[in-house]
Amino acid sequence: MHIPDGFLSPQTYLPAYAVAAAAWWATGRGLRERLDETLVPRLAALTALVYAIGLVMLPLPGGTSVHAVGVALLALCFGARLAFLGYSLVLLLQSLLFGAGGITALPVNALAIGGAGALVTLGVFRALRGWNEAAAVLLATWCAVMASAALVGLVLGLQPWLAHRPDGTPLYFPFTLPVVLPAVLAPHALLGVGEGVLTLLVWRMVRARRWQWAT
Repeated sequence: MHIPDGFLSPQTYLPAYAVAAAAWWATGRGLRERLDETLVPRLAALTALVYAIGLVMLPLPGGTSVHAVGVALLALCFGARLAFLGYSLVLLLQSLLFGAGGITALPVNALAIGGAGALVTLGVFRALRGWNEAAAVLLATWCAVMASAALVGLVLGLQPWLAHRPDGTPLYFPFTLPVVLPAVLAPHALLGVGEGVLTLLVWRMVRARRWQWAT
């Protein structure tokens, strides 16, 4: 789902950096008082797990691939603030060490996947957990994957309109929304099911250890 470098115009990533910087600053305020000897190792362990599963690429026809996201697991365990910050760190390390994503695309990836994904997870989970917690985890994870994929597809699909030559030739990403959205959403609809099952398994295991949940 990562947007790589070279796909986004400066008209996109420069404002996104301003928004992301404000979000990083706002979510990072007051964390020193919250991070203690119990929370830090738990956050580190699950962030490392999310980092690892995000490196497992599943190939698709056409030479592209998808991978699990993992932000729903962080959001369910630690809340939206820590999920956003933790996933932003995951994105930064993946882009620097493995070329997954990119520095210019970092703010868009962080906002679309880490920010929106965490908020959607918690919104759906809180709405449905009174009915069935396991189903709420599955649906929250699936919705988070789909919401993030839709935002990524939307940003990519707008690039030909945002940056093009006088003759209309796109300068960056060449495909428009009618092409991009189905191509992004269809495989992630299936991926979201598998990620939901994985999230549920880890959620049950961690909950059995009586961790304090943010949700």
